Amino acid sequence: MATPTPLNALKLMPFRMIFNRIYALIYVFAIASLLYRHVQTLLSSTAFSSFLVHAAMLAADLVFAFMWSTTQAYHMRQVTRTEFLENLEKAVKEEDFPAMDVFICTADPYKEPPLDVVNTALSVMAYDYPPEKISVYVSDDGGSELTLFAFMEAAKFAGHWLPFCRENKVVDRCPDVFFTSGYGTSLHAQKLKMMYESMKERVEKVCERGKMNEEYITNEQERLAFENYWTPGFTRQHHPTIIQVLLESREDKDTSGYPMPSLVYISREKSKTSQHHYKGGALNTLIRVSGVMTNAPIILTLDCDMYSNDPSAPKRALCYFMDRSVRPNLGYIQFPQRFHGLNENDIYASEHKHIFQINTMGMDGFSGPNYYGTGCFFWRRTFFGGPSTFVRPEIEELGPDYVVTKPIRAPEILELAHNVARCNYEDQSDSGWGYKMGFKYGTVVEDTYTGYRLTCEGWNSIYCNPKRPAFLGDIPISLGDALNQNKRWGVGLLEVALNKYSPLTYGTRTAGFIMGYCYTHLAFWPFWLFPVTIYSYLPQLTLLNGLPIFPKASDTMWILVYAFVFIGANAQDCYDYISTGGTWRRWWSDQRMWLMRALSSYLFAAVEFVSKQLGISNQGFTVTSKVVDDEQGKRYEQGVFEFGAASPLFVPIAAAAIINLAAFLRGIGLVLGGGRGLDLFVVQIFLAGYGVLNSLPFYHGMLLRSDKGRMPTKITLISSFIALAIYISFSFFLGN
Repeated sequence: MATPTPLNALKLMPFRMIFNRIYALIYVFAIASLLYRHVQTLLSSTAFSSFLVHAAMLAADLVFAFMWSTTQAYHMRQVTRTEFLENLEKAVKEEDFPAMDVFICTADPYKEPPLDVVNTALSVMAYDYPPEKISVYVSDDGGSELTLFAFMEAAKFAGHWLPFCRENKVVDRCPDVFFTSGYGTSLHAQKLKMMYESMKERVEKVCERGKMNEEYITNEQERLAFENYWTPGFTRQHHPTIIQVLLESREDKDTSGYPMPSLVYISREKSKTSQHHYKGGALNTLIRVSGVMTNAPIILTLDCDMYSNDPSAPKRALCYFMDRSVRPNLGYIQFPQRFHGLNENDIYASEHKHIFQINTMGMDGFSGPNYYGTGCFFWRRTFFGGPSTFVRPEIEELGPDYVVTKPIRAPEILELAHNVARCNYEDQSDSGWGYKMGFKYGTVVEDTYTGYRLTCEGWNSIYCNPKRPAFLGDIPISLGDALNQNKRWGVGLLEVALNKYSPLTYGTRTAGFIMGYCYTHLAFWPFWLFPVTIYSYLPQLTLLNGLPIFPKASDTMWILVYAFVFIGANAQDCYDYISTGGTWRRWWSDQRMWLMRALSSYLFAAVEFVSKQLGISNQGFTVTSKVVDDEQGKRYEQGVFEFGAASPLFVPIAAAAIINLAAFLRGIGLVLGGGRGLDLFVVQIFLAGYGVLNSLPFYHGMLLRSDKGRMPTKITLISSFIALAIYISFSFFLGN
């Protein structure tokens, strides 16, 4: 039913929509003509080696065409939205706001510093929202006493921090951000800063030692909390469920007498004999534990490094949740992932603007955006089957409509919470956790897969992108971490693309063709490996061997077609990037990293995926490090690539860089030597030059740097040897 006052507004982009559709139609004819030329050339090949070369180029362009076609699904109906916060309390009284459970997951205290996780929790505990309606659940899959200690310290500090934020209308409610920004100049703020620094020092000392000591325990409650960790035989791989209620809104008050949000620490039982399902398993455990304790109708999921940057974010979500006329089957509100600390040119393209902003605008024009793992508000009901196909959980206490009447510290509540957090609980349940209910299993990218399956079940979503970012997260500041993160995503996306629920088949049937095609683009992302690898090596190798494979420069019509295909795709991409607040330099970094990911991350992702399918290897889930080294940080701020530790992920890119440089120099030699070099090889010389331009950071790292972040000599030598071996092998292939 529509609300009496408008809570939100939708804006279409008719000009962009019409332009994109006309452009797509013209581009289809250009692609079709190129494919036609490929087939003609292939059929007229006389030598077997030439036939294979042109067949490879045809295959590359077919995959390029397929992937390009999936990107156009995002351009068919892009929309933007606006929320009217000033109207919310006119439509809904604050006491009628729904309660909210916040899920924060962490897994490794050495890669995800406990103090960072604490800052994330404190930032949401301080929301501009009734505190008694907020419950924060922290899942610690690292089973770390360091993290528990940090949250015990945070619970004490929160009693002072929350009233300070409320009384002073603080906007930056992440303590670390506030105190390092220079805002806290008042006497009260300075006193609070001293308290924060004291807490920070205590937590960092404990983390440096790597173990809690009894000297840091200040009361009996803390002693009991750590008792499990000091039990003989306790290990991170095998330990019982640990649930600690650090704050309860019914009992705990802040220094101003207001109720505190509830804060619960959970370390689920781990056993080598049970599947844990990585983050998806942790989130499903939180659904069950929170269901027993508070069972709030709204759930917010957050990465441990993604702090709240806007205290009004829950109210923005309510502007859609409270207006069911927007989308009757609304399941969740997704805020974009935004990041702090990006350098001027975003050299590793960590902003991922296409995924989190550009493409999401297009999905919102139909059924709504995908779920991106963080910054997302759900109706709890969404996790229990489709809008018209409710899946009943095994016990009534886990149902989305169950009303909790007992305090969360009640013995029977804690006993049931421990029970539903057991490692074998799902094995003994026939309700289908991870398959029919909750976050979906079967891939390490549980976020993408869950959002996709929810769309197939009939749920819709909303993309909420306010001017002030609602959440800000950390980014990798070394090339190795950036590539490894994308490799992990690549493995998970292949698991989505190539299972029985593939978006290309199942998705287009159940979610609608456009939405299915949007998810197809996401899931088939690693397939960029094939065309990018072929275009990074084959034209250059043929140039080195004097074999033209593209139209001559004098063949004006075909040269113009090739130019239109290349320039058209890049121009549309650049326009999308800049029109959503990007810069030209950041767009260049984005397309450069796209090439590097395809050459490296997706190659290793494909190898790992195949190995897992064959049962040869399963490396499991790798947490991206959020720890920042000072020297690395300085180089990142200066826009200098960080190679540092030797990684096999660098080898395919470095080898391609060497071959492209050799081919470009060979092409320049042919042009300067006179004859028909430019006429015959203009496209190949251009591609080699384009490769060289994108490889400049690698040449710099291999040849011109002496700092610790330079390319390791071992990687340079291995890459040079592989490049030489590829050239010799290809020359031998052509000669035979």
